[in-house]
Amino acid sequence: MHRRHLIALSSAAALALPLAARSQTEPQPELPREKLVIVTRDGQRHEFNVEMALTSEQQMTGLMFRRSVPAGSGMLFDWGNEREMAMWMKNTLIPLDMLFINGDGTIRAIAENTVPESLAPISSHGPVRAALELAAGTAVQLDIRVGDKVLQRIFGSAS
Repeated sequence: MHRRHLIALSSAAALALPLAARSQTEPQPELPREKLVIVTRDGQRHEFNVEMALTSEQQMTGLMFRRSVPAGSGMLFDWGNEREMAMWMKNTLIPLDMLFINGDGTIRAIAENTVPESLAPISSHGPVRAALELAAGTAVQLDIRVGDKVLQRIFGSAS
């Protein structure tokens, strides 16, 4: 395994420790929502109303224990600056599409239809500012691809 993946895994494991300590079994309350738009390479605009995971506790819990992600919604994880990230699906009961987003709002990587409750790391494949979790199948359905643009205030762009 490459050194950078080990670093990302170490970071992910460190983030998971507080969850283990409190043995959470319920989803976190719905987080504040904001508008987000994905603009595909052909100019199509897809609007979402996403929950904003801004604190480390919110990010550690994410969509764990949720039974669904409604169409047009999701969760945006903002890490505040660019860094290599790895996420997992521990205690996540539904498959997701994970979009890893550069600081300028460009989609760097997409993990489609992730496996519920898997502990396998899902890598950002380089430094990213944020990750967007959507219902599984959304990326294919809307033809969202690497290189498409995400408009949202954290990327300095209005949606």
